[in-house]
Amino acid sequence: MNKNNFPIYLSLATIVGIVIGTFFSGSSNGLSLNGGSKNEAKIKRLMDYIQRDYVDDVNTDILLDEAITQMLGKLDPHSVYIPKENLQAVQENMQGNFVGIGIQFRMIDDSITVIQPMKGGPSIKAGIKAGDRIIAANRDTLSGKNLSSNDVPRFLKGQPETEVKLQVYRKTNDSLFTVDIKRGKVNIKSVDLSYMLNDRVGYIKLDRFARNTYREFKEALTNLTDEGMKDLVLDLRGNGGGFVDIATKIVDEFLEDDKLIVFTKNNKGSIDKSYATKKGAFENGGLYVLIDENSASASEIVAGALQDNDKGTIIGRRSFGKGLVQIEMDLGDGSAVRLTTARYYTPTGRSIQKPYSKNGDTDYYNDYQQRIQNGELLHQDSIPIVDSLKYTTPKGKIVYGGGGIIPDVFVAVDTTAGMTNFYFRTVSNFAFDYVDENRKEITEKWTLDDFVENFDQDDAVFQSYLAQIKEVKKNNSYRTVETLRRYLKATIANELFGDVGFYRIIHQNDKMLQKVLELDASQE
Repeated sequence: MNKNNFPIYLSLATIVGIVIGTFFSGSSNGLSLNGGSKNEAKIKRLMDYIQRDYVDDVNTDILLDEAITQMLGKLDPHSVYIPKENLQAVQENMQGNFVGIGIQFRMIDDSITVIQPMKGGPSIKAGIKAGDRIIAANRDTLSGKNLSSNDVPRFLKGQPETEVKLQVYRKTNDSLFTVDIKRGKVNIKSVDLSYMLNDRVGYIKLDRFARNTYREFKEALTNLTDEGMKDLVLDLRGNGGGFVDIATKIVDEFLEDDKLIVFTKNNKGSIDKSYATKKGAFENGGLYVLIDENSASASEIVAGALQDNDKGTIIGRRSFGKGLVQIEMDLGDGSAVRLTTARYYTPTGRSIQKPYSKNGDTDYYNDYQQRIQNGELLHQDSIPIVDSLKYTTPKGKIVYGGGGIIPDVFVAVDTTAGMTNFYFRTVSNFAFDYVDENRKEITEKWTLDDFVENFDQDDAVFQSYLAQIKEVKKNNSYRTVETLRRYLKATIANELFGDVGFYRIIHQNDKMLQKVLELDASQE
């Protein structure tokens, strides 16, 4: 923003605050600048003055967007403005689907390279395969155009049932061909994977709580139960939340009828309570819930509801600490705001919202660094607690409010598992090139189970990777080498089998899962 425009920006922010405040206190039908209230007329007049009379050229749309953003920043950290150019992507992620051709891709040598066609999507039905390069879409040449990953969707997404003609190069047989693909709804999975850890313990990892999450979760739960699951690991690490009603439906699968799951309170003091029903499918099974410092919002609703009802064991590290509920409100021009409208509380009455400043708080999202400094990622006794926010569960367990869910069983962060960006980049590039050069041979040779158990037993692939880099020789510790070996194998598995391949290998050295299996074995 031009510094000369700063006084206008501040003035506009003040007036917009009045108008938006009026809007929020009423319906969510949108913000109109075409008359109505005196406040609306006032801001429209100011916009007209700026457009007609201001000495420099000013983009009033940008001024308005920045004013709204600044004003919401004075409320709380989670009331945010969503510009119209970002709204579609945000909504697609939360609805759990989009309309397009359905591929996971990355830019390789300035070409759109298919990593995986998405299950059930139009591309896989049309015969697109991993490793294919998309050269052109309709009349638009895409290769060699220096496109970023963010540029690609506008060529491939579109309206349902519309067709896009792709020109595709397939390296495995050195062929160039065209294929017509009819765009359709593509599911964005929120259950990253589910599988049996052993003959009695099942595992489900949830990425977020989107509209499709409960359906995917229920399907995974049923499949694992059919495979003989007695105890379940529900992995909510890194899950930033989503829809509260989806979280409560998942909790309902574990709690008995009429158990309180969560309640919310708005600015009028109105309380809305959610209770478990009779339909829970896993009320009698053993349960372990994994959380970490990036588990937030709906994830904390799940963990808090189970902990306060003495159901299962919460394992990991203190969660993020977000106890505020947002509602998305349309602003009438393709943009929207997510406005905090209530606080939620766990069944014992805990608010787990961590402190924040209403005048902007740069430390709020630097919380991870603060946790490192105070030692709580490594030591349970370094987790801050407030005695005045002490609560007791029905079975007498002490729990605390005021800043995240504190786990029942603490597991320190694994300091041996980290890698520098250099290693991430070189491993990712090597894995792709290795699979790309040998795709036909290795896809015919390896099943997932066989790959997890037997791939690269002679260490030839890993040694080939090491030969390409020099950094590891400067820090050639056993931990570094073993971390690299495991991550390379997992990344190659991800290229071949998707997320399930990656996690099946990473989980072999997962400290939290090792703790789960240790606890579960002691209870048999």
